[in-house]
Amino acid sequence: MTTILPTAADEAHFWALIESAWATLGDEPARLRAELLAPPPGADLCAIDAWLDRFLEQLTADCADLSAQELTALDRVLERKLYDIDREDIHEATDGSDDGFLYARGHIVALGRAYYEAVSADPRLAIMDAYCEVMCYFFTHLHEKRFGDWPRTGSGISRESGRNRAGWNH
Repeated sequence: MTTILPTAADEAHFWALIESAWATLGDEPARLRAELLAPPPGADLCAIDAWLDRFLEQLTADCADLSAQELTALDRVLERKLYDIDREDIHEATDGSDDGFLYARGHIVALGRAYYEAVSADPRLAIMDAYCEVMCYFFTHLHEKRFGDWPRTGSGISRESGRNRAGWNH
């Protein structure tokens, strides 16, 4: 079986969609997302969570006309992003059960590329007990709603917690 990896173009499209959805929400969520990268003393890092529903609504609207192939490619990128941060050090920084850790990783991805890369490099930037369950299968559910089935990414990986053996000290 051949493993299909996300293309650079698909990854660029993925992050562009995430950033575009956030950009439409204005200055306040932009400020809150920037604070996550260098938290000022006493900052309420969970304040961004008040914007997640609006972000997801906008992302849904932005994806309304995407083809099955495009949604599958985006799901492949999402799956890979979740897999790549399926690591023990990030789990320790976010806490949670297996499902809780998946949802914590969904939160990290939902907050955009800069935050994702920052947490990947320094897990201490992750927010303890912050979750975005919807993000974990976002493109899968859009695909199912529009085309009647789940996309087959062909990636050969799983987004579920503890599946990236390289990220865990077993």
